[in-house]
Amino acid sequence: MRVVKKAEERRNEILDAADELFGQKGFDGTSTNDILEKVGIARGTLYYHFKSKEDIMDALIERYNVRLLGAAQEIAADKNVPVVERIISVVMALNLSGGSSQEIMEHIHKPQNALLHQKIQKVIIGGVTPILAEIIREGIQQGLFNTPYPHECMEMVVIYANTVFDDDMVPMTNEERVARIQAFVFNAERLLGAESGSLMNVMQMFGSGNEGSNE
Repeated sequence: MRVVKKAEERRNEILDAADELFGQKGFDGTSTNDILEKVGIARGTLYYHFKSKEDIMDALIERYNVRLLGAAQEIAADKNVPVVERIISVVMALNLSGGSSQEIMEHIHKPQNALLHQKIQKVIIGGVTPILAEIIREGIQQGLFNTPYPHECMEMVVIYANTVFDDDMVPMTNEERVARIQAFVFNAERLLGAESGSLMNVMQMFGSGNEGSNE
């Protein structure tokens, strides 16, 4: 007897299968036949939900989008937490490590998944910038920052952090990473018109930063 499943359930099954296969074989190394066999469906069923393999990848990225940005949005919305602490926490929420987040990052950092990596970076830059910019506007109202360009400043910060602190993009020793973090915070203070040293406690959020400060 043929099993008929709800559209959303079947769609998620396809995405789960594609996610696993992309992780094992890469996007280019995975065929639609691979996905069909893993899910156990006909080609027509696959194309009912997705127009192409590229369409499946885009849907997976949307999944990642929710997971990557959900925590950041929740942190940013908590007005009981001071502005600077919220900024640090939002940035740290994107420092993906451990659990399912680590699996995502290992997945997209594989050389064969370069296109997926690029699209995830686009999601982070486009999604995180407005979240941080809104916190900066709060900081401006509180007199913590002084910049007419909160969105543009945060865009610069996110792009730099997303590129330079990506180990695949810029390989660094621990000492180089500590120096980059110090320079990053130093320049972020100036971009935002913040009091010198007011953001330096961000170093405590990075293990390597602590090690560097104790030497």
